[in-house]
Amino acid sequence: MTRFALPRKRSVIAVVAAIAMLAAGLWLARPASADAPPEGIDVSGHQGDVDWGAVAGAGIQFAMIKATEGTSYTNDHFAQQYVGSYEAGLIRGAYHFGLPNVSSGADQANYLVDHGGGWSADNQTLPATLDIEWNPYGAACYGMSAGSLVAWTHDFLNTYKARTGRDALVYTAASWWNDCMAGSTDFVASNPLWIAHYGVSTPNMPNGWPVYTFWQYTSTGSVPGVSGNCDRNIFNGSRDRLIALANNTP
Repeated sequence: MTRFALPRKRSVIAVVAAIAMLAAGLWLARPASADAPPEGIDVSGHQGDVDWGAVAGAGIQFAMIKATEGTSYTNDHFAQQYVGSYEAGLIRGAYHFGLPNVSSGADQANYLVDHGGGWSADNQTLPATLDIEWNPYGAACYGMSAGSLVAWTHDFLNTYKARTGRDALVYTAASWWNDCMAGSTDFVASNPLWIAHYGVSTPNMPNGWPVYTFWQYTSTGSVPGVSGNCDRNIFNGSRDRLIALANNTP
C-alpha cells in the first residue's frame, strides 16, 4: 500500500462499546468459528498485470486494488487487476491514496469514482477505501493541522457516500492517525477500519476503533501469480460476513 515499510506502531487503544457501534451502523466483522478468516492481497501498478487464476488457486479470497492518487494519477494496470480479480471469483475493492494538501476531499472522491472506484451490489465488490497515512512526498501530516485533516476526510467520505450510497473503508496506521488526526473518533461509527501493522500478533488500533475489519499484516508477502512482493491482508470474520459487507446486507 505504501511506498515504504510501515514503522512499528505505538499502542493507543480506546475501547468503545460494540453495541453502540452496531446501533450506529458500523460494519464490524462477525467472526464465525466454522470458517477460517478470508485471506487477501492488495496490489497497485507496482505489481503490473496479475495472474488472477493463480492467485485464486492459492486460496486468496479478496483483493484491494489501487485505482487513483490525488487528482492526477491512475493505476495503468487497474482495469486488468480489477476486472481480472472479479472474473477469477475474488471479492474486490478499489482504493485511493489521499493527498489532502493537493486538492479537496470532494475532488479526490469524485476522481476515484470517475476512474473505477464506485460500487455495485454483485456479491464481489466492496466499497472503496480511502488510504490516508504518511505523506510520501513531504511532511508526514501534509503540513496540515489535525482539524484540517479531519475536515478533509469528512469531505472525501461524505462525497463518496453521496456518489455511491456506501460508506468507504478507511486505511491507516494507529501512530499516524493518533498523531496527525489527533486520534479523531469522527469516523468510528460509520467507516470500517483497514489497519496496517506488521510483525505483531495483534495490531495496534487507532483511537476509538475497538476492532478492525481488515488487517494488512505484511508488505513482503509472496503469492503465486503476483510479480514480486505484495501486501497480505486478513478479514476479521467469515466469508459470509465478507460477502455481506460487499453487498451491504445484514
